[in-house]
Amino acid sequence: MLAYLLKRILLMIPTLVGVVTLTFVVIQFVPGGPVEQMMLEMKGRGAGGEASGGGAEYRGRRGVDPDKIKEIQALYGFDKPPLERYLMMLKRFAQFDLGQSYFQHRSVWELVKSKMPVSISLGLWTFFLTYLISVPLGISKAIRAGSRFDVISSMIVLVGYAIPGFVLGVLLLVLFGGGTFVQWFPLRGLTSDDWDQLSLMGKVMDYLWHLVLPITASVVGSFAVVTMLTKNAFLEEIRKQYVLTARAKGLSERRVLWKHVFRNALIPLVTGFPAAFIGAFFTGSLLIETLFSLDGLGLLSYEAVLRRDYPVVLGTLYLFTLIGLVTRLISDVCYVMVDPRIHFEGMHR
Repeated sequence: MLAYLLKRILLMIPTLVGVVTLTFVVIQFVPGGPVEQMMLEMKGRGAGGEASGGGAEYRGRRGVDPDKIKEIQALYGFDKPPLERYLMMLKRFAQFDLGQSYFQHRSVWELVKSKMPVSISLGLWTFFLTYLISVPLGISKAIRAGSRFDVISSMIVLVGYAIPGFVLGVLLLVLFGGGTFVQWFPLRGLTSDDWDQLSLMGKVMDYLWHLVLPITASVVGSFAVVTMLTKNAFLEEIRKQYVLTARAKGLSERRVLWKHVFRNALIPLVTGFPAAFIGAFFTGSLLIETLFSLDGLGLLSYEAVLRRDYPVVLGTLYLFTLIGLVTRLISDVCYVMVDPRIHFEGMHR
């Protein structure tokens, strides 16, 4: 097992380097880099100006003093050749230094930490509600497979899965956010303007009140996958020989289900917990955050791409890729821990 873990950890290095290298190469050919974005801002046209053409002929540079352009290039490090910038970037990443944002004048680490609470709120509530509802529902569907309850619940969760979260969010705002019908819930943010004046219970209720619409829009589409996975896992176990043997021995259906079937059927779900749980911190929906004016990691990444804030783009990509690789390794370890039939020794022969 130790040899397998070491091998996987060593394989993370070329994977990380490959992802970052590919992204670095691609952004070298994207028109309207950070220098041009700054030129546009200096000329009063904003960061969302024209973005056609590249290099010295980019229209954002026209009419700007060449010495000023050179000064800005030196400020952002673009006075150095791409290879030198690339090697400097790899050196920083090896030291877990994600760099400084070009436009927000803060380190990427600080930006990630400042946006984390919003993404944690969305992700963790989505994670817990999905599993708390979907797992019992999937078990009930497996026990009642083929019944009217099974058919109707399948239709409901699949319809929810088919509706994009952003579309559902718009519908919820129209119905319950004061759009056309009633205004039961706030339109934006995670807290009210008078948050500081509220009591402890008032803050809790205000926070939960603001979460209702964005969490509903985020979680509905997640029900189908976990529900059907749970149902199919239970159905597969129920049809196995050991279940028939347990029933033949006279064990009650409840004992067979919870003592034998439940433990084995949950193996696919348990092994997916680390990825789902860690992913909850970093996979906030960009569209949901934008729709409900939630300043999280998704919105940070989107704005960084628009403004060509390359340190934020590359730094967050490096961080999230590393977290994804580590999480995948933890999931494999969990699989071995919950299923003694799996051995690392046989996985690399």
